[in-house]
Amino acid sequence: MTAPLLNAVSISKSFAGVRALKQVSFDLRAGEVHALVGENGAGKSTLIKIMTGAETADAGTIAVGGQPVRQLDPHVSRALGIAAIYQQPALFPDLTVAENIALTLESGHAWRRVDWPARREKAAALIGRVGTAIDPDRPAESLTMPEQQVVEIAKALGADARILIMDEPTASLSEREVQGLFDVIAALRRQGAGIIYISHRLEEVMAIADRVTVLRDGETVGTWPAREVNRTELIRLMVGRELSAVYPKRQVARGEVALELRGVSQRETGVYDVSLSLARGEILGLAGLVGSGRTQLAEILFGLTPADAGTITVAGVPRRLTSPAAAIAAGIAYLPEDRRRHGVVLEMSVAANTSLANLAAVSSAGLIRGASERQQAQQYVERFRIKTPSVETDVYALSGGNQQKVALARWLSTKPTVLILDEPTQGVDVGSKAEIHALMQDLAEQGIAILMISSELPEILGMSDRVAVMRRGTIAGILSRDEATSDKILALALEDPRPPTQAALRT
Repeated sequence: MTAPLLNAVSISKSFAGVRALKQVSFDLRAGEVHALVGENGAGKSTLIKIMTGAETADAGTIAVGGQPVRQLDPHVSRALGIAAIYQQPALFPDLTVAENIALTLESGHAWRRVDWPARREKAAALIGRVGTAIDPDRPAESLTMPEQQVVEIAKALGADARILIMDEPTASLSEREVQGLFDVIAALRRQGAGIIYISHRLEEVMAIADRVTVLRDGETVGTWPAREVNRTELIRLMVGRELSAVYPKRQVARGEVALELRGVSQRETGVYDVSLSLARGEILGLAGLVGSGRTQLAEILFGLTPADAGTITVAGVPRRLTSPAAAIAAGIAYLPEDRRRHGVVLEMSVAANTSLANLAAVSSAGLIRGASERQQAQQYVERFRIKTPSVETDVYALSGGNQQKVALARWLSTKPTVLILDEPTQGVDVGSKAEIHALMQDLAEQGIAILMISSELPEILGMSDRVAVMRRGTIAGILSRDEATSDKILALALEDPRPPTQAALRT
């Protein structure tokens, strides 16, 4: 029997004590498309980083072409014919398309003469294989996201990769470009290449994959011939988890409408015709896949990218949210996803961080009253049970969960009507997660309206009174707490209206 192109056996990986993969096994045969599916956080990205040498496994083995690879790094990975195409392209913005492609394909002395016509011709030919045309002399910074994706695919094709990893490759492509990509995949299969295909679009998976492997919570659920599983079964396999006691949800009587959106759009960021309402005391979960527009909607509401259509009403008053200052004045607070970059200032103290969003409360005549700032911070430390030696301790010295509590305290000092939480428990341990959920429940009971964005379905199901699901920049559906299930949420998030024209790839 011919050895697989790639064979990963019992791969395990942890980050800072948090398990990302546990004894995951995966193999890829020549001439096949092997789909790798799972919800956000299932371990897909970690596995492909190990396959490309970007990360080193803690345990397990990898063989390429039947030969064990003991030290896999990005250089060795490329030499073995492994190439990856990621959802977010990594092009050098100040270089041209041809130069970006050449960086991957060309080698030689730094002082050699560059054959510019040949370089441009090679780039144009590779891009043409993807079924489109882009001027090789265009700077990468001028490309749209679909065009950047095409250039990444062209780089992989030019490297004659035998093992091609495609991570959500069609997320930003048009129908014509998608069909061009599938034509390329068909050609690569005929040439004996193997493709690892990662996509949330299960219709595509079912149309082009020969086999499907499902990951869940960092473990392999199983591998099946694609013809033996259907879309409904795949969804069940992807999300088969039970809610735990870390979701202390209690019933809260809803108050008046705190936030109402009517036809809100921001075309530049891909948000279209969003309508929804949020009441005082309610936690509205906002679900959807990465790239569905959830964070972009939050940024509209906080005035970072003002809406270009529609109306936004806060506590019964129509508002023009043209800046964060306008959003704060309207009673909106926003805790972004990346707390270390945007949620807290790591080099500042707990006291300084908690007062940043509302300096007027702790200052007079333009000067900060240190005693007032420390007193306010101490109140939040006690209320939120923030573990810190003192309010003068710099935030970088705290754990992730305690940093998140400090970020939350900062915004609560503004006494918001609406609190937007983007991935509020991302990267924190289970104990901190339960404490943050308890704080959210307490805030809801105090009448604050909470819009919670989360990629974790158990969190969405465990903490939400209603669930709004986004897909392609708009609301695909809204479910009550009784109606919401993992299957229904994923079905709304994954539904793709495009016809499965890729079935011909099976032949």
